[in-house]
Amino acid sequence: MEIINLEGTEDTPKIILDKNNGIFEISGRSLPEDSAEFYQPILDWLDKYAQTPNEKSIFVFKLEYFNTASSKLILDVLSKIEDIDNAEVHWYFHEDDEDMEEAGQEFSELVEVPFEFSLY
Repeated sequence: MEIINLEGTEDTPKIILDKNNGIFEISGRSLPEDSAEFYQPILDWLDKYAQTPNEKSIFVFKLEYFNTASSKLILDVLSKIEDIDNAEVHWYFHEDDEDMEEAGQEFSELVEVPFEFSLY
């Protein structure tokens, strides 16, 4: 499977989706001009990955900030992860960032995926 490896910018998160090395990470800031267009290749990749996933898949989210449009697409990403056998989400947030902690808690209630919360 192809690897998605996007460097983060001021407005877009760093994204690594690497099946061979078992690295699945979204980190940084997410406020792309067109969230749907930005996230579509990630959603497509997850559809393909769900057909033949690794034995275990840990999806790491280390987001510092995301806008409203991105939150919808992040939920779409989490919904795709829901379809992957033996997948879990590790949601990281800064100790003083209650908003990001709460966002993770809310997402965890909307999808049937095990969440683990950690400080970074």
